[in-house]
Order: sequence, then C-alpha cells, then structure tokens
Amino acid sequence: MKYDLKQAEKSLTKEFEYIDDIRDYNQKKVLKAFIDNKVAPEHFYTVSGYGHDDVGKEVLDKVFAQVFCAEAAIARNHFVSGTHALSCVLFGNLRFGDKLISVAGAPYDTMQEVIGTTGGKRESLIGHGILYDEIPLTETEEVDFERLESSIDKTVTMVEIQRSRGYSTRKSLNIETIKKIVSIVKSKNPDCICFVDNCYGEFVEKEEPLEAGADIIAGSLIKNPGGGIVETGGYIAGKQEYVEQAAMALTAPGIGAEGGAMLNQHRLIFQGLFMAPSIVSEAVKGAVLASKVFEDIGYKSTPRHDEPRTDIIQTIIFDKQEPLEHFCKTVQALSPVNSYVTPIPDDVPGYEDKVIMAGGTFIEGSTIELSADGPLRPPYAAYMQGGLNYAHIKLVLEGILEGI
Repeated sequence: MKYDLKQAEKSLTKEFEYIDDIRDYNQKKVLKAFIDNKVAPEHFYTVSGYGHDDVGKEVLDKVFAQVFCAEAAIARNHFVSGTHALSCVLFGNLRFGDKLISVAGAPYDTMQEVIGTTGGKRESLIGHGILYDEIPLTETEEVDFERLESSIDKTVTMVEIQRSRGYSTRKSLNIETIKKIVSIVKSKNPDCICFVDNCYGEFVEKEEPLEAGADIIAGSLIKNPGGGIVETGGYIAGKQEYVEQAAMALTAPGIGAEGGAMLNQHRLIFQGLFMAPSIVSEAVKGAVLASKVFEDIGYKSTPRHDEPRTDIIQTIIFDKQEPLEHFCKTVQALSPVNSYVTPIPDDVPGYEDKVIMAGGTFIEGSTIELSADGPLRPPYAAYMQGGLNYAHIKLVLEGILEGI
C-alpha cells in the first residue's frame, strides 16, 4: 500500500512534544533518585551464596522506592516474570478467607491462572481458600464505578487494578482513573489494600499509581523499567508492610528481602532504570505513529493517535485472522534477532486460546523491545508494544504497509 509515512510523522509534532515533556520530567526524577542515594561503583559489585550484606541491593531498593514514591521496594533478578512479581504480592498479603476483587473485569490471562478462575487448581489463590470476585466492565468497556462502590465493604481485603488492558479491547487505566478507583475503595473500606499491576505503564505518565493513592505496585524488569537491557527480574514497591510480606513470598518467611545473591546483575538494573524514561518515550512515539497509520488506512486502533496514554501498548483490531498473522509475521521478519523465523499460532502456557507471537528480541520475552502478539479469537486484535528506538518501529510499519 502506498502511504506517506513522513507526512504522518509531520502531523504528530504536538503529540511528540508532549511525550518529550513526560520523558524529561521522568528522567529528572530518576536522576535525582540516583544522586540522592549516592549510587557509586561499589554498588555494582556482587556477593555470592545467601546474598547477605549486599550494599548494592540495599541502595537499588532505595532508588526504586524513591522513583516510585514508595516507603519500600524490592528489585530482584529472582522474579521470573511480571506475573511472578504480581503473584508474590497476592500470596504474600492474602490469607485463607480473605477476599480479592478485580475492579476492571477479568485480569490478564496469566493472572487468571494465578487466581484460579481457569480451573481452581490447588496451587492457585482460590485453591488456598482466597475468595475472589470481579466487577465487569460497563457495556462501553469502562470501569463500572457504581458497581465498584456497592461491591466494596469491610469483607474486601484487596482490590486488583490492572493498569494495562491485557488481551482485551478495554481502555488502559490512566492515573486519574486509578486515583478515582482508589478514592472510592478507601471511602468504603480504608483498610482495603489497593494493588496495581503496573506492567507496561512505568514512565508513560508523569505520576505513578502510588502517587494516586495505591498501596502497592508490581511490574517486570524486562518491560519499561528495565530500559531494554535488564536480563530478567521484577520489582515491587509500596507500603513497607506489604512489600515485606511480598518479599517473604518470593524467598521465605524470615528471609524476605535480605536473602538472595544478585549474580552480578546490579549494574544492569541500575543502568536499565536510568535509561528507562528515554526508552519508554521511543516506544510511545512508535505506538502513536502506528495508531495514526492504521487509523488512516481504515482500521480501528486504540488508543487513538491524539489520545493521552498510560502504557506502551497499541491495539489494532483487524476483525480477521489473516491480517493479524501478516502483522505479526512482518514484525518478526524485521526484527534484529530471529528475523528468519516465521511465527505460527500455538498454545502458550497461561492462555486459553492459541496465540501468535512475534518477538525477535535480544532478551527473550522482552516487551520493551518491539514485539507483537494476539490471541486467535475475535476481534483478532494485534497488541504491539515496545521498541528500543523509534527508527526501528518506522521500518517495521513500512514493511507492514508494503504487504497490505
């Protein structure tokens, strides 16, 4: 398809200036945390064995806590994924008979496995005697604030707020929406823990969920806050008591955040966090351009190019399987790694439907690097995320347009 990509870029000057302003604000915030906590070369050194007396680990946690406006934080390579970090928050802070509510419909597919709604396995939350409910979205796929208000009472121990949309077509929840959710929950039950799944959202806005009143957040280091160079891991940040409980779910009661050798990962995590605001801005610019392109050629694309954003995900709805597959195959073919591989739909652990995934990334599964995927179910939506540099995203969009 013949399409003037340069003209599309020129029309996005206002949107790109807005993204640059957020980048600069967040970069200043991150830099201040490094300066205030006196990050030095000795904090990059590693220890072995139990991982005790690790001054680098202590300072790393303080930097993450300051960046996310938390009382405490843990950033560890021991988390195998964002889902693992989220799971530790849930299992660390919920006990038999406690009640968890998801406030924006069903959570991400892998979290349904953790909760137990896909089969009630013994190892799930439900299998451990945790009560669970969810508040469906309205007919327009918005948070149902009226039902939220009527659902929260003294029996609710925790609400789960998924910032990003996951494999759904609902809007991602921006900071203002999260602030409204937390306000309603706290007005009905001040003791209820407001937990935000912050995956894909870090540094996309100037504020983070803890500044909106949330009690605890978690995310992955191979997404936004790892800056594209962290090899594995996740983070948890929030009120000290909740972070400590989550840390004990990661390691063991009595060990918590003290244990665990970092295996020479300190420098990468420090450096990745420092790079993150700029890397995220590149990904967001690419998503805005993708949105503009697909709107122009007749597809539904969300968010729209001129809408404020709260995560790095761009959804393009194709309504048919073939264009979804073409999209993902082109992303793979124009990736720096495994470009010769052709992605095919397949079963993926944690997902009910077959999923097609494109991800020629330097770090396996990294979604701050350019990747795309989508479950093979209506409305056949592609979920594009990441991009270490804007130029690469442009090249991929050119390739997709050539095949349409």
